Amino acid sequence: MSLNPQGIIAAVVMVMYLPIFFLAVRICFRYGVRERAWLLLVIFSLIRIVGGALLVAAESIVPVVTGLYIGSYALEASGLSPLLLSTLGMLEIITEGPDRERRYHQAFRLLHIVGILALVLMMLGITNSGSSSAETELRAGVLIFAGLYICLIAVTALQWTNRYQLMKYRKQLLVAVSAALPILAIRTLYSVLSVFSSSSFNVSGSSTTDSNNPLAKFNMFTGSWQIFLVMDVIMEYAVAAIYTLAGTKLRLDQDYGLQKSDEYPLYAPQYQY
Repeated sequence: MSLNPQGIIAAVVMVMYLPIFFLAVRICFRYGVRERAWLLLVIFSLIRIVGGALLVAAESIVPVVTGLYIGSYALEASGLSPLLLSTLGMLEIITEGPDRERRYHQAFRLLHIVGILALVLMMLGITNSGSSSAETELRAGVLIFAGLYICLIAVTALQWTNRYQLMKYRKQLLVAVSAALPILAIRTLYSVLSVFSSSSFNVSGSSTTDSNNPLAKFNMFTGSWQIFLVMDVIMEYAVAAIYTLAGTKLRLDQDYGLQKSDEYPLYAPQYQY
């Protein structure tokens, strides 16, 4: 069975994310698996690889295996969560001072819990497709994602107001996050439009869309594959690439060494609170 445009995109995505995955694993080992920002980037890359493989398999196997579609759709819909939470984790890293203490720890933990809640709701909405609660779960989940994105904007703005107190490489990480946020906005908007483009969702290789709904073309499963490619696939990959490049190039662990060096004599006074 030949692949449709969605299947072809899924096959390409599998290949595209392989280098991102291995680089993210390398970064994760450099800073430790307890560093959520990089671990979530690994998880996100793995989700895209596995999700792509499931969709390719679903479209290649006859008769239709519904479970493969459920798995691929669930991973596609939920992939935004680790990307948002990875961004949140990087913002938390940025708050770390020369004493290795991170500010606003409880607030960041609460936002992580909120992100996980949104992920659970999205997964339930997909796996419970056809039930009366599916639509509510999907819409609640994606609106929480949108709210979490707004929180990311607020936290980033706060960090810029404190930029003179940030350590050198963490300030550069803030630049990377700031560059990714407008791209992430497009991806988040696409998820919102996609969820609200359909009044019901059936996992049988297709979803039910309302032809009179002006948002129908934004449905990630039955809408325009060109819009899906631009607003979903390319935006996600751009964000993942920015974070991977930042994690590879920036030596965040060297920030502490700079505190004991005379190489940056004007740098130390920034940390006298």
